[in-house]
Amino acid sequence: MRYLCGCQNDPLKMISQRIKDMAESATIAMSQKCREMQTEGYDIVNLSIGEPDFNTPDHIKNAAIAALERNQTHYPPVAGYPELRKAICQRLKRDLGLDYEINQTAVSAGGKHTLQIVIMSLINPGDEVIIPAPYWVTYAELVKLAGGKVISVECGIEQNFKITASQLEAAITPRTKMLLINSPSNPTGAMYSRAELEALAGVLRKHENVIVMADEIYDMITYGDEHCSMAQIEGMKDRTIICNGMSKGYAMTGWRVGYLAAPLEIAKACIKLQGQQTSGINTLAQAASIAALTESDEPSRQMTAQFKKRRDMMFGLLSEIKGIKLQMPPGAFYLFPNVESYFGKSYNGQIISNSSDMVYYLLTVGHVATVAGSAFGIEGYIRLSYAASEEKLREAARRIKKALEGLK
Repeated sequence: MRYLCGCQNDPLKMISQRIKDMAESATIAMSQKCREMQTEGYDIVNLSIGEPDFNTPDHIKNAAIAALERNQTHYPPVAGYPELRKAICQRLKRDLGLDYEINQTAVSAGGKHTLQIVIMSLINPGDEVIIPAPYWVTYAELVKLAGGKVISVECGIEQNFKITASQLEAAITPRTKMLLINSPSNPTGAMYSRAELEALAGVLRKHENVIVMADEIYDMITYGDEHCSMAQIEGMKDRTIICNGMSKGYAMTGWRVGYLAAPLEIAKACIKLQGQQTSGINTLAQAASIAALTESDEPSRQMTAQFKKRRDMMFGLLSEIKGIKLQMPPGAFYLFPNVESYFGKSYNGQIISNSSDMVYYLLTVGHVATVAGSAFGIEGYIRLSYAASEEKLREAARRIKKALEGLK
């Protein structure tokens, strides 16, 4: 067969350069590898995926069923149902004390899609986006897809994985368009305090053209410290886009509902783009989201209490392993241990040179799936999720310890 582009029997040449340049999601790739090994009969404890292991609460599911039964199956408004956008405004007022109008919000096809439409609406080719590392695997790829330039600022365990005011000041150039803040963080669980955000805002006030994208998808999963948004800091609300969604706090990963709250013109731009991308979000998922935001949060509180119990247990178990350095995370459901002390060691001739080698070793020898720190923009670490049963977590810790003891 001869293709229209003139390439004979080579469909790969038809793929756009932007897709060729895009990295595959490391978390999704590891999950796929894990499933393949499980299909082959291996007993793998999968701690690579960032997903609550709880089911969506019944009252949320029932709202979707009711919507289906009343035939709520036609095209929705592009920006989301007004009832859902109103519920988003009410939640932001209740939890953060922030006032937003409905037309400053938009509902999208998941948290990832929310980030994508914001970045595509704001970033021009050559614009610089400052991203503290470690960062979620998708951030950098979305910026590059928009033609922007990622300015990665390394923030290691010694500074609790958070960018400082002096680092931010040093990273800003005349091309800087955006600072991306994720709190609580994936992959570290780190959270910015109000004082830390105030310090960053002090820098940003000197650079009026820099906007903040605040990914707050884990804001409901915190363990004592109060979540604070950059939009709460004096003078920053009109320069901050809050990105959030239903996936983590309500155990609704498969429903694919995200949302944003932003200055009016930015919200309108995102809605304009979405009108050409999705024409609106699944109607039944929106009905479920209305129930989630307006009815009881008790299932979410119970889920978070279980995550805290698991965090404490897993932190204790991993802390007992010689050579591992850990930071206790105040939010989300991840641990991000430093494993550099094992680099240079080997097993049956296989040398562990970096975090990618380490996660491959832990998977193939220890039969525990984790994700390499390099996927999150920083070397020397691995990410593991404790969104799994206590039994699985104990077994994972036992296997990790045994595998690391096998390195010489």
